[in-house]
Amino acid sequence: MKIVQKYFPGLTDLQKSQFEMLLPLYEDWNSKINVVSRKDIDQLCERHVLHSLAIARFVQFVPRTSVLDVGTGGGFPGIPLAIMFPGAQFHLVDSIGKKIKVVEAVVSGLNLENVTSEKARAEDLTQSFDFVVSRAVTSLPVFHGWVKGKIKKQNNNPIKNGIIYLKGGDFEPELAGFKNKSKVYLLNSWFGEPFFETKKIVHLII
Repeated sequence: MKIVQKYFPGLTDLQKSQFEMLLPLYEDWNSKINVVSRKDIDQLCERHVLHSLAIARFVQFVPRTSVLDVGTGGGFPGIPLAIMFPGAQFHLVDSIGKKIKVVEAVVSGLNLENVTSEKARAEDLTQSFDFVVSRAVTSLPVFHGWVKGKIKKQNNNPIKNGIIYLKGGDFEPELAGFKNKSKVYLLNSWFGEPFFETKKIVHLII
């Protein structure tokens, strides 16, 4: 996880230990339940962990911030963010039960006390959160429809509550209906690796 320490040099010893544990945990579970592609498991640190942590370059969640991770898969971006922000609370959901099984096992292995998870569709949740995060599970208009009623009104962070979406490529047409409520940030302004050249964060205020 040297690549994480490269961009986040102020990690505590506990955080360093937890990040170091991620690769062996995912290698073990991925051999049982394929939640990360065979190709990407070799690039886990860069393509999954650091990619997730782009959100930590965009915003520093204050303590007691509540974050919903929709379509978390094996726990991205939620688990790396939970390590980075131990004072925030993360709820990870996915509609596929075997993926949540992996999330639960990794959370247990890391002794993360600020993460809950469940097999669920975002549309069916009744809770509300400060932020909803995700890694491009569908188009932004569709995603917005899933979660628009689940964002708290009161803002306590440096940025306004809403969706923080990790996405790649050209998706300008998807933003047509959100012109005054969305802003796009380029990940290659934070990370120098070629993988991030086309990757972006969208902050969508609801």
